[in-house]
Amino acid sequence: MNSELIHSREAHFHDEWAAGTNLAEIKVREAFEAPTAMENAFILRAMGDLKGKRLLDIGAGLGESSVYFALQGAEVTATDLSEGMVNTAVKLGEFHGVKITGIVTPGEELNVPPGHYDLVYSANTVHHVTDKPKFFQEIQKALKTGGRFFTWDPLAYNPLINIYRRLATEVRTDDERPLTFLDVELAQKYFADVQHREFWISTLLLFCKYFAVDRIHPNKKRYWKLIYEPQNLAWWKPLAKLDDLLTTLPLIRRLAWNMVIWGRKA
Repeated sequence: MNSELIHSREAHFHDEWAAGTNLAEIKVREAFEAPTAMENAFILRAMGDLKGKRLLDIGAGLGESSVYFALQGAEVTATDLSEGMVNTAVKLGEFHGVKITGIVTPGEELNVPPGHYDLVYSANTVHHVTDKPKFFQEIQKALKTGGRFFTWDPLAYNPLINIYRRLATEVRTDDERPLTFLDVELAQKYFADVQHREFWISTLLLFCKYFAVDRIHPNKKRYWKLIYEPQNLAWWKPLAKLDDLLTTLPLIRRLAWNMVIWGRKA
């Protein structure tokens, strides 16, 4: 399908999302520090000290990650194909007392200086892009030699998540394509030391609780945002420990919700 048409639809959807968002309600620290923020906590440990690092956040959305990285001392550039999202990310930075440089551009055509960034981060974006090889090429181009990238996105295999996606028709776009392990192989063509780590298998019972116990329809609240809100997780934390084992098993880890992929520019 025509990339420009998809980009236009995605931009319109995310512009409307941004327009209906209250800055004070965007959970910045929770997106990295909540017990359920497993992907971001993992990435943050792998990144190390961010002070003085130039960091590119591709598909920055509302700006939670951009602002959090800036609060850790990074010099952050936030990109998104949605002008509304970029404006929100910049304003969210001002709200939290940090500066975010915003650029409206799709991930497949980054309008950023080449060889400029120490780190590239992209959350829930790869499964939106229309040309994944071009996307990885753009990341490679933006990074300094030895610079590292980190992405995380949903996987395509879990039947529970696939049911959820069919129910959540109003809070996501039709053009999304969850990742497969072929995307890891694709990243290996452009980067060295590419690795991956999966998250959320038994812990997905939290989604079942939202639907069956709390009676929250997937179109009422985005479950992937709801996980960062305060709640009683005493019963859930042992499942996170169990997933530490399950996600090491080659076949079982395919049932994970999300996958982090990372590597470096050789």
